[in-house]
Amino acid sequence: MRHVNWEHADRRLLAALRDCGRDPRVAATARALSHGGEHGAVWLAAGLVCAAADRERRQGWLRGTALVGAAHLASMGVKRVVRRPRPRLPRLEPLVKTLGRHSFPSSHATAAAAATVVFGALRPAGGRLVPPLAAAICVSRLVVGVHYPTDVAAGALLGGLTARLGAGWLRAAPVAGRGGDSHG
Repeated sequence: MRHVNWEHADRRLLAALRDCGRDPRVAATARALSHGGEHGAVWLAAGLVCAAADRERRQGWLRGTALVGAAHLASMGVKRVVRRPRPRLPRLEPLVKTLGRHSFPSSHATAAAAATVVFGALRPAGGRLVPPLAAAICVSRLVVGVHYPTDVAAGALLGGLTARLGAGWLRAAPVAGRGGDSHG
């Protein structure tokens, strides 16, 4: 059986995706996605907007938004423990600046995966609209050169797991107009 050198594969895939950022249109899109995903901002804002707009499931949206925030905080805690440095690629500088020096797991991917799970559980449209944007934000972190693929994969796993752990709490949110039925 052939041994896979994960570190080598991680760096090669990162270099290939970061190289895509040489195209100015790709770089601009990746920067915009990366900035939008900072601290889970796009997901937290979306959750609050949906809570304001969808009165029937307001409590669910607020709980889902809280789960996204909790997932983001969990990723920050893991980063403080693992302390993996951000990647450095020869001749390919990162396309964005980062506030932190640590890379594992990707907090962008953590929040994106959590949003995918919780927003999809709240409304069918969330299950169709959120995953492509979440995937694009995850890939943007590779194109801008600030995460290894394994950072993104671990972040997505952490976000999905955090959201799944909170699924019971999310389902228990009261649904307005249903006489207390919380399973709408």
